[in-house]
Amino acid sequence: MTALARTRRAASGWAWLAALLSGPVLAESAEDIRDIRGPKAVPGSWMVPAALVGALVVALLAYAVWRRRHRVAGRRTLTLSEQTLERLESTRPLMRPATAREFGIAASEAIREYIEKRFDVVATQRTTEEFLQALLQSSNEALARHRSLLAEFLQQCDFVKFAGASLAVTDMESLFRSARGFVLETAEPPVP
Repeated sequence: MTALARTRRAASGWAWLAALLSGPVLAESAEDIRDIRGPKAVPGSWMVPAALVGALVVALLAYAVWRRRHRVAGRRTLTLSEQTLERLESTRPLMRPATAREFGIAASEAIREYIEKRFDVVATQRTTEEFLQALLQSSNEALARHRSLLAEFLQQCDFVKFAGASLAVTDMESLFRSARGFVLETAEPPVP
């Protein structure tokens, strides 16, 4: 064998040895470089977010309950005169010639119910004349002082309700003001 052939054989022998030694290293590096895999599930990892969401829901519900209780507690009940004034105010849209009858009925009912509750006098089940006669015999000074105002107011309302007469807007505004003034003058004394 010639020197050249021996050198080649020795070189290929060393290459074989180098390949034999580097084979596991190459296999390890080939295995080390692999594609990206998805996240691995850790048992119980959903519990922390679920607990946070549950705590948030409970906190929001508690706040809603607290808010509702404080809103209801913050409201005060209206006095009889305030309720009557609100009821009279709701008759304002009826203050048109076309709805004069409805205005007369609503305003008269509001004042009669106010008188009944405020002065403990039967006013809703009597005619205007019966009510005014009872007023003359009544010992209630506050109510007796306003007899003429009440007589005019109730007679005007009766005129509209039963005679079918129409009132001008200015007449209805005058009736409204007299009813409102009566309620304000005879309102309950404020509670301290």
